[in-house]
Amino acid sequence: MNEPLAAAPERIRVVVVDDQPLVRMGLRTLINSEDDLELVGEADDGRAGLDLVRRVRPDVVLMDIRMPRLDGIAALRAVATDPAMADVRVIMLTTFETDEHVFDALQAGAAGFLIKDSEPADMLRAVRLAAAGESLLSPSVTRRVIASFTGREPVRRTHDRLGELTEREREVLALIGEGLSNDEIGTRLVVSPATARTHVSRVMTKLGARDRAQLVVIAYQSGLVR
Repeated sequence: MNEPLAAAPERIRVVVVDDQPLVRMGLRTLINSEDDLELVGEADDGRAGLDLVRRVRPDVVLMDIRMPRLDGIAALRAVATDPAMADVRVIMLTTFETDEHVFDALQAGAAGFLIKDSEPADMLRAVRLAAAGESLLSPSVTRRVIASFTGREPVRRTHDRLGELTEREREVLALIGEGLSNDEIGTRLVVSPATARTHVSRVMTKLGARDRAQLVVIAYQSGLVR
């Protein structure tokens, strides 16, 4: 008797929103080259992109920060505040690592951000990580983001559940805000990477953060990042 065929794994559904045709073409080609990814739509401005995302409910959106009609951050806020799109993960695309809008994007609910000239492998990894609900904010880029805002007057807004953290967990949150990876946190605190991951997971759960990017924002706004 023939064995039943295994169900094909579900593909990650991706939408691309960018006003540059060349960027869209490159991302389209990259996504279509992967068996586990599916491009389900493109848009060339923020308003059309938001309408598209609402209609097709993708797993991941690659969204340019600067666009006509509706900029990427405004479109991101609309997605992040809509309960019907709670499972949609938005990766912001920017031309510069120190784009002045990057921190605003993270604050608005971005899963992270990518530089447009990132290596194809890094782009694909970011999409897969975002779809899995993991962080894609690399420590090196996090450091640049935080450094670019050291000249700002910090917006102090202590998280209302910060008091639930233990002293060690507050320390871990501060190190996340500095841009340290789990391995680096383990080294700094003289604990194993597995223990560091456990601390990070507990901090995320206690603060109700979606991902590491949100923890960076919380650490910065709470004054834990010096």
